[in-house]
Amino acid sequence: MDFLKKYNINIKNTELLLTALTHSSYSNEHNCESYERLEFLGDAVLEVIISDYLYTHEDLSEGKMTKKRASYVCEEALAEYAKDINYMPYIRVGHGQIDKINDTIIADIFEAILGVIYLDQGFDVAKEYINKVVIPYIKKEYVFLTDYKSALQESVQTDKKTLEYVLVSEDGPSHNKTFTVEVQIDGIIFGKGFGKTKKEAEQNAAKDAFKRQAK
Repeated sequence: MDFLKKYNINIKNTELLLTALTHSSYSNEHNCESYERLEFLGDAVLEVIISDYLYTHEDLSEGKMTKKRASYVCEEALAEYAKDINYMPYIRVGHGQIDKINDTIIADIFEAILGVIYLDQGFDVAKEYINKVVIPYIKKEYVFLTDYKSALQESVQTDKKTLEYVLVSEDGPSHNKTFTVEVQIDGIIFGKGFGKTKKEAEQNAAKDAFKRQAK
């Protein structure tokens, strides 16, 4: 697990880093802790760092800062940062989840890893890490599209087609469900998405369909 070395970060508590890479499906099978608590912490740390950067470097109103921050901490953005770091080969999931390592899980683990860096190395190192991984996207004004449902709806309306989201399955315990949704256009399946909520699964299904249409 040396994927943080390129950022000059050497985690002392390797067990904590392993926890950050552990999905609940794996923890349920092996009676160990999952990344969820670390994700909670990392999410808060990320918001503080991004908020500080926007306040310090850009002259924007509160509303515009809030909107801009949201676009760089959304699931799609976090999954993109994860590809830069490349920790995906180290993710631990249960047997039934092996083929379902999606952007939701990858994004959650990005936040969990940030939580580990904060606990193990301190806020300054966590901030420097985000400066290297996330801030370049902000400087380049990189656009992350978060509302794929609206984008897909507009595309469908242009072509006068019908659009429907179909809930295919609900997996996992009540406190940690994974929803699977298919998006159908004129009765044909155009995309599939997973998420912790139906809304999130629908957005991911719309994202899948939207990108297929764009090809």
